[in-house]
Amino acid sequence: MDQQPGGRLSHASLQQAAHWYVQLQDQASSDEQRHQWQAWIEQSAEHRQAWSYVERVSQRLLPLQEASTRPSASRALNSTRRPTLARRQVLGALLLAGLGWGAWRSTPLPQALNRWRADYATGTGEVRDTLLSDGTRLWLNALSAVDVRYSAEQRLLALRLGEILIDTAKDPRRPFLVETEHGRLHALGTRFSVRCDASDSQLNVYAGAVEVRSADGLQVQVVNAGQQLRFDRQSLGLLQTASAAREAWSRGLLLADNLPLAQLLEDLGRYRSGHLGCDPAIAHLPVMGSFPLHDSDQALALLEAALPVRVKRLASWWVTLEPRT
Repeated sequence: MDQQPGGRLSHASLQQAAHWYVQLQDQASSDEQRHQWQAWIEQSAEHRQAWSYVERVSQRLLPLQEASTRPSASRALNSTRRPTLARRQVLGALLLAGLGWGAWRSTPLPQALNRWRADYATGTGEVRDTLLSDGTRLWLNALSAVDVRYSAEQRLLALRLGEILIDTAKDPRRPFLVETEHGRLHALGTRFSVRCDASDSQLNVYAGAVEVRSADGLQVQVVNAGQQLRFDRQSLGLLQTASAAREAWSRGLLLADNLPLAQLLEDLGRYRSGHLGCDPAIAHLPVMGSFPLHDSDQALALLEAALPVRVKRLASWWVTLEPRT
């Protein structure tokens, strides 16, 4: 799922931009409609940012050979407001061809390059199951990247972004370590998952124990089986009960236990190309149940049946959940 730039854009602006984009793709769109769209664009910087976001989402889903036949609205904006956009689109197309769709789905350039350069990486909707040289089993969730740095002294995984699940193999001569930007984990013969987000990392332990040390080296905590811990570079959170959901994705399931709808859609969006969002009025609705990760349309239908929401599709690549009236 494509992320809003810094989370600053309102749901209303994004929906308006997507509506305009779909209208202006129609070959029958009139000059009057294009003038109205241009007036809307001129109203505020947020409108221009929302339009740019919609363009970015849609164009990453279009075949490269269509780059020369962009919708008329795109061409109009290129000529009036952003004369350098066409050059950026060409560069984006070249990078997309070089990196592949998985690396350019919606992620900012540094993170996309992280996935491209990592030892193991996954794209949208992809889960990878790998057996490492020491017998350790490693699962990568969608949109994740990890480096494997084994030596005679230690076994180290560097999680660049995303989420991994690990069943460690025994090797008494070499400790098993996982690093994120927020700290270092020392596995004590165990099965555990690690998720790295922009602000912190999350550890869930399902067997054995893991020692966590914050990146500044000042905070240390042992997390036992059945426990989870969130941590950032300077601090460790409180121990909580391990989440079954942070293991279930390896089996193709998204588990929700009073999970806010917006958070569930964020997880589901890792398995679906394009924009998946919801009206703020329903973002905090609690969700219970099990949803198929690899059939997001079925998952959305289940949400629609269980909650007072409806699925609104402006395009195949732009889907939102709205209150059901």
